[in-house]
Amino acid sequence: MPYYAGVDLGATNVRAVVGDGDGTILGQASQSTPQGPTGIAVTEAVLAVLREACEAADVSPHRVTAAGIGSIGPLDLTEGTVDGPANLPDAVGRIPLTGPVGNLVESDRVYLHNDTNAGCLGQRFFSDRNPDDMVYVTMSSGVGAGVAVDGHLLQGWDGNAGEVGHMTVDPDGRLTCGCGGAGHWEAYCSGNNIPNYARYIHETGDYETDLDLEAPDFGAPAVFDAASAGDPLAERVVERVGEWNTVAIANVAHAYAPLVVYLGGAVALNNPEQILDPIVESLPDRVTMVNVPDVELTTLGDDVVVLGALASAITGGGRRAP
Repeated sequence: MPYYAGVDLGATNVRAVVGDGDGTILGQASQSTPQGPTGIAVTEAVLAVLREACEAADVSPHRVTAAGIGSIGPLDLTEGTVDGPANLPDAVGRIPLTGPVGNLVESDRVYLHNDTNAGCLGQRFFSDRNPDDMVYVTMSSGVGAGVAVDGHLLQGWDGNAGEVGHMTVDPDGRLTCGCGGAGHWEAYCSGNNIPNYARYIHETGDYETDLDLEAPDFGAPAVFDAASAGDPLAERVVERVGEWNTVAIANVAHAYAPLVVYLGGAVALNNPEQILDPIVESLPDRVTMVNVPDVELTTLGDDVVVLGALASAITGGGRRAP
């Protein structure tokens, strides 16, 4: 029986699964993503997690027929690497992926995708509803999208199509994204940047708050929790995040005319009412030239990217590693 592997390399966690040709999971493993000191440390974590998933499946790595990788970007498909990821420290630099993974599984069938493209593949492969025109948007440490048009995954010549988190939603550029650009969607609505947005609104507005904005562990979960409890500043931040998200999803709808937009990532999955509901309510007022897509949470939860990587290995979807 052939075996397949999928790897999800995120800014927070590395995950791997081993499965059969039907996508049944036989073994899995995960660990935190190293924050350095170099990209090689991240590569070694990917290999360690993949070995652990193989062990859990009782499958030797060399018996894996093909592997798929869904990764944070930007990607260099020619080299099979991540080159300067925006949501990891600058010292990480380049992260070799396809070569080391191919050596581990002793196969040249290693397919590398942007994580959101992998999410799109996973959503289409594993869900009952598989429209040919759909978008998968992740709202996590960063923001990005995987896009299928007429049943074809849009990857782009370098594998970086779908970087919608770096669309400019605020032409005044009041906040700076992790990539260095100003006014990007990700700068306001990603898990990494919502705390910065809360500080900005606090500095420029007149909102009372019980949030400890300078606490070392202050993060997006605290903002959403405080908003649910009626904190005025947190409520305003979440309201504005909903507005920016709706603007951006409307842009995505006009660009690709999807029938459905699936939302995933920790920010969306952990706060569905505060993230999903404002988009569903306001999107019809912003979409004019195309069909208003359904917007819903991914049916695959936290597994959408790693399952998409597995689906890529099974189907040979995407570009084969050099």
